[in-house]
This record gives sequence, C-alpha cells and structure tokens, in this order.
Amino acid sequence: MRPIASFTVDHLRLEPGVYVSRVDTDPATGARVTTLDLRLTAPNREPVMDTGAVHALEHLLATYLRNDEQWSSRIVYAGPMGCRTGFYVVVFGSCTPAEIAPLLVRAFEYARDFEGEVPGARPTECGNWHDSDLPMATWWAWRYLQTLYHLDEAHTTYPTIPEEDQA
Repeated sequence: MRPIASFTVDHLRLEPGVYVSRVDTDPATGARVTTLDLRLTAPNREPVMDTGAVHALEHLLATYLRNDEQWSSRIVYAGPMGCRTGFYVVVFGSCTPAEIAPLLVRAFEYARDFEGEVPGARPTECGNWHDSDLPMATWWAWRYLQTLYHLDEAHTTYPTIPEEDQA
C-alpha cells in the first residue's frame, strides 16, 4: 500500500505551525473540506502535551471555534492528534493557513486567558471529565501563540520525506 500523505511529512524537520494537511472534494457534490494541522510542538524533539492539557485545550478550542461569529458554520471538527503534538481543525471549503490564522489567534488567546470551569467538563457532559489540566492548557495556548503571532512560510509548508526514502 502507498503511504498516506501525513506519513510523507518529515516529522524530524517539522516545526510548530499551521499546515494544510489535506483538501478533500466530495465527488458527488463537489463540496470541499480542508484539514488543518495545528502543530504545537516539534515532533520527536520536544515533549508532547500531557493528556490533561490536551483534553482541556480541546474543550476550549472546540467551544470557541464552534461559537465564532464568522467561522462557526464552517467548523466541522477540532480535536487532538493521537501523538499529542497538536490538533486537527477541519473546515468546510478551501482554506489556507493565512486565512484561518486570525481565527486561531483569537481561539488560542481565549484558551490562554480562560479562567473558571472548562466548558463541557462535567461528568454528564464528557466521558473522561476528570482528566483535565487547565493551567497546562493555558500554558500551551500561550506557547503556541508565539508561533501564531510570527507565522511565516517556514511554519506553514510541510517538510516532506523524499519519495525514495519513504517506506
């Protein structure tokens, strides 16, 4: 089998940033969906986020993105990567990192500044409500904002593995 596109990204050179992971088109309707890779850490070189921080940040980001006045109708999904180095955001339509960057800045500023009870983190609302670390989530949001405030081509273009070196 051919490797999927995300396995052709050189994770040894990948930096924190915002990347277009894929753009899919429904053959029946022509509708497009863009998957964005919000990479918060440099994979395999920096520590991954702990699950409590990821979980709290997921709740904060999903809540903000699905309530944003301009973007809420385009947000399909916002959730963590299994490797705990970032998040995926899926939106209706084509979308570039530059187009979504202002929304991401607002969302991560919301998460950075959040105080109180994490939205959706009660036992009746969440299947793992007790695994939540708001202080670390706010720290990760602060840290990622340093990338978002200075987003450039090096942090929006995937480094790829040469085809001859792919498994």
